[in-house]
Amino acid sequence: MAEVRITGGCQCGAVRYALHEQPSGPHICHCRMCQKAFGSFFAPLAGVAMDKFEVTRGAISYFRSSDEVERGFCALCGTPLIFHYVGKPRLAFALGSLDEPAKIQPREQFGIEARMPWFGELAALPGDKTTEEDNADLAAAIAHSNHQHPDHDTAEWPLASSTR
Repeated sequence: MAEVRITGGCQCGAVRYALHEQPSGPHICHCRMCQKAFGSFFAPLAGVAMDKFEVTRGAISYFRSSDEVERGFCALCGTPLIFHYVGKPRLAFALGSLDEPAKIQPREQFGIEARMPWFGELAALPGDKTTEEDNADLAAAIAHSNHQHPDHDTAEWPLASSTR
């Protein structure tokens, strides 16, 4: 049986990680604490055993959002990465921090008492592509000066050719 290796990390690339088991319980949490921690309307999470979560670059910083919970993030760019009940053998990681987030679909919701009342209407909103794609010069400038880590592991970061 092949070893599971699913990778992810923060936006700037200072923190990278690998999962060594298939995640379980993929969900979104609407609770107010998760909204604030993610700066969003919900937090997309899934779980793994702590011994199956490996930090492969950098170090995760933590904020104790309550006596029971610590939340891990990148201290350089602020990307939320981890949700962990203190003393428990499992942790939850942010699905959006995966290199291939579309591969793990949330299957349930928690904290629905704080879910935005219009949440169900979001998919029906008018949509368009990323705005800068309509402006070739702006798209080229962003691509040339992009400081975001690519969605795969790199031997080093920032790259020697980076303009950071």
